[in-house]
Amino acid sequence: LEILVYVSVSHVGALYGVVVSGAFLVPYLFFMVIAGMPLFYMELALGQYNREGAAGVWKICPIFKGVGFTVILISLYVGFYYNVIIAWALFYLFSSFSGELPWIHCNNTWNSPNCSDLNSTLLNDTYKTTPALEYFERGVLHLHESSGIDDLGLPRWQLTSCLAVVIVVLYFSLWKGVKTSGKVVWITATMPYVVLTVLLLRGITLPGAIDGIKAYLSVDFLRLCDAQSLGAKCEKALPPLVDFAILGTIKMMLCYRDAIITSSINSLTSFFSGFVIFSFLGYMSHKHNVALDKVATDGPGLVFIIYPEAIATLPGSSVWAVIFFIMLLTLGIDSAMGGMESVITGLTDEFKFLHKHRELFTLFIVVFTFLISLICVTNGGIYVFTLLDHFAAGTSILFGVLIEAIGISWFYGVDRFSDDIQEMIGQRPGLYWRLCWKFVSPCFLLFMVVVSFATFNPPKYGSYYFPAWATMLGWCLSISSMIMVPLYAFYKFCSLPGSFCDKLAYAITPETEHHLVERGEVRQFTVRSHHTSSHRTAEPARLQQFNG
Repeated sequence: LEILVYVSVSHVGALYGVVVSGAFLVPYLFFMVIAGMPLFYMELALGQYNREGAAGVWKICPIFKGVGFTVILISLYVGFYYNVIIAWALFYLFSSFSGELPWIHCNNTWNSPNCSDLNSTLLNDTYKTTPALEYFERGVLHLHESSGIDDLGLPRWQLTSCLAVVIVVLYFSLWKGVKTSGKVVWITATMPYVVLTVLLLRGITLPGAIDGIKAYLSVDFLRLCDAQSLGAKCEKALPPLVDFAILGTIKMMLCYRDAIITSSINSLTSFFSGFVIFSFLGYMSHKHNVALDKVATDGPGLVFIIYPEAIATLPGSSVWAVIFFIMLLTLGIDSAMGGMESVITGLTDEFKFLHKHRELFTLFIVVFTFLISLICVTNGGIYVFTLLDHFAAGTSILFGVLIEAIGISWFYGVDRFSDDIQEMIGQRPGLYWRLCWKFVSPCFLLFMVVVSFATFNPPKYGSYYFPAWATMLGWCLSISSMIMVPLYAFYKFCSLPGSFCDKLAYAITPETEHHLVERGEVRQFTVRSHHTSSHRTAEPARLQQFNG
């Protein structure tokens, strides 16, 4: 089940523009080997062994509990705008049932004089726009009625209705916990593979598709030096996975097996999705006689502009559109369930009184998310969406995972963590995993955090550049999740009894071993060989040794 959940979360990112193109295939695989796979293994084992949510797992090293709250906040922030993507997909699905797809021609009420018919070969004219582009920006978003982020307008009732439907579906999928969502995910996680296969079989038969696939498989070594783009790939590939990991039973789940299989399927699914995307991009490039890089786009434009335009030119386009947007809905709902479950599980595990009222608490979370999301369905909502997408889960994800890796590897201890895994699955992680956890992955993550800050560019949407105050607001949002780490560490340190050294000992010692600290023993600082099979009977070092 974890495999299906994680893959569905990841490959929706591929359809949303985070596709592994040829230029990034090599660094993507490199990143998966040295960071993605080891860190997923770590989170899987951490969640399953401790059977707690994102915050509760840090009973093993209380001072790092703020990392859990960082993960919860990131998941909540992503939910503010991610549900809007699903609402767009639902809107497109309803539109696909019309006699003629509304993004084929320029004779609609929302079209501008610059609209050029789908069959035109003059799309390289900078003053021309496609019907699909105008349908998304003018027909769906009504972006032309907003001058910028400071001119949002009121929520549009059509998108608000779609958003409300999404929220209702999410609530009834989540209100009974993982038992309900676990049943739903079997459908939502498997259907996209069928649809992707059908689309690929159709895409490769189109003229120009082979050129698109060749471009996909080619490697531009100059683009490998684009640190900003590489950072974006890493940010999108690091979703918080602790809460998915705790869904299984501790004796049945094999963390090592799941980490290998899940990471491999995730990579292969993203790679497979790339063939689908670039076959259609090659077709559009051929049809409009423009370069492939002029057709390709990032963000929602890939799904809601390029794909509808490509599908609209196919025989039986309405059927293809219905299939495609049903797939997007299942992907989106599946991923949104994971994000919501991350928030709900993390908070209910931390605040036990919420367990008794899980249904009401779930209702509160989804309604709160709905109210915030209303900002994104206004006339200028795409600007808020872009701002949230740029800041809510970028650098903060890298930062959170970095601190988590440091907390597990250097404070709780790689050897102790390895012994936990051995107790759970019967085998100890090999040298490769331990080296990645302790040295390779933290160093790589630190490098990517620095790169993320150093290569920062202010957000923009099309030709619209956000004002300085909006960028500052975005940074406040990003920092609000990252600051939970030092804030909670400071709070925890100050709330503990004793001297400075006593406080520090309590803060970095598992709560189950605080009685050892009271006797002047701090097990963390026991010196032992990496070849020792178990630390359980190791003689703990004295607190005086730690002080000295």
